[in-house]
Amino acid sequence: MLVRPQLAVNIGMCARAMANFGLSDLRLVSPREGWPRTGARRKGAYAAAAGAVHLLENARVFESVAEAIADLNFVWATTARERGQHKRIEAPASAMAETAAAMDFGEKHGIIFGPERTGLDNDDIALASAILTFPVNPAYGSLNLAQAVLLCGYEFFKARQGGAVPFERLERSPPAQREMTLSFFDFLEGKLDAAGFFRPESKRPIMQRNMRNMLHRMNLSQQDVRTLWGAIVRLVEGPRVKSPQTRKRIKQPKVAESEPAGFIDSIAEENERDRR
Repeated sequence: MLVRPQLAVNIGMCARAMANFGLSDLRLVSPREGWPRTGARRKGAYAAAAGAVHLLENARVFESVAEAIADLNFVWATTARERGQHKRIEAPASAMAETAAAMDFGEKHGIIFGPERTGLDNDDIALASAILTFPVNPAYGSLNLAQAVLLCGYEFFKARQGGAVPFERLERSPPAQREMTLSFFDFLEGKLDAAGFFRPESKRPIMQRNMRNMLHRMNLSQQDVRTLWGAIVRLVEGPRVKSPQTRKRIKQPKVAESEPAGFIDSIAEENERDRR
């Protein structure tokens, strides 16, 4: 709940932060200019909400903090300063994990955020069960109101959902077999040798090992090897001849015997299909 919020745009941004993490119970305590607001201020709040207007439309307004928290079992008070009230102090990660667990058993928890300029006063904090504060740079501990809501919302959502990312990287090509990468190394080193790269000769073994270690650390996919192979071919042989009758056939990388026939037609043709 937002206690005595001063700016309509901040209310809108808090609604957006809540919607990001599945929170829907927005409570306002004595907004400075009343609520719902009209005219330009209303427009600013709705624009800042960026689609979370249902939270603004369903926001409940109270005259006092005591009235706003009457139905809650536990209340966190956010503050950046030690207030000498001898309450337990937690960071968002531990506080929201506790709240998520308690809500699974039917408890109702809430967080009170103070006005933008001054934060909560001591009387507001006296009504809370515990203090929630943010581990920030001590030289600049001021957070925007919506930022504070966002941090708490994120930690709550993570505690409830397990922190899993919403999508995974799709593997577009299987990992390259060692036979395939070693064949590419032979090809690459042959071209580099012809260009005089391995000089002086006494450093050849070290240079080869360094290059192979570098490429192996990349965990190349089959498509990675094809692309690198095709790139080296074009650098060495120049632009591809457009005429099908005169197009040069390119030596193919070796693949495991288990690969189906036609697995690699040619590096040039593979890359051409990729571009399409």
